[in-house]
Amino acid sequence: MIYRPGKPVLRYYWQWRNTGLWEQINTVLVQKVRVRQGRKHQPSAGILDSQSVKTSEGGEERGVDVYKQVSGRKRHVIVDTLGLLLLVLVHRASMPDGNGGKRLLAKLFKRIKHSLYNRWCRFKLIWVDGAYEDIVAWVKQQFGWRLEVVHRPPDAKGFQILPRRWVIERTFSWLGRYRRLARDYEHQTLSSESMVYIASIHRSLRSLSCKT
Repeated sequence: MIYRPGKPVLRYYWQWRNTGLWEQINTVLVQKVRVRQGRKHQPSAGILDSQSVKTSEGGEERGVDVYKQVSGRKRHVIVDTLGLLLLVLVHRASMPDGNGGKRLLAKLFKRIKHSLYNRWCRFKLIWVDGAYEDIVAWVKQQFGWRLEVVHRPPDAKGFQILPRRWVIERTFSWLGRYRRLARDYEHQTLSSESMVYIASIHRSLRSLSCKT
């Protein structure tokens, strides 16, 4: 995306991206959706996972996910039990999930520690898959949160819905409906993250505008 001072929409986009306003708007809307669904505005549990996506040519933080054979970036995402986006971190696809998970959770903890409103102060439990098993003790020691690994049954064959993990897979499916997110077209990862927040904001607004 090219910045042209004469275009108000782009000017606001860049200002809101650089100040973190997209993330703040998403947070407020997530809280409103939760309350409308009969939940407390602050979640106490979440689900963490990553999604590897191809990138267009050029840009920062690019690599190859050797397990999924994807050349591009990873979106590390944490959602609440409703599948609402809490936080996203975009980095090169070659980074192991454990390292990316550490970075995302450290970012989440920083948001909690320095937020005037303690947005996620009830947070206690996070469900993950086996790729994060090595950081369970580290997360407990650093943040006091419990990472619970949801394993695939050893006798499972083919596709199988797994407890809790299906929630974040559904979120990835929601995000995949936005053509801008089908591939990572952004030059900078900060723009990539903003596009995910914008998609989440759109979904939240649609949910809030629906008649009960």
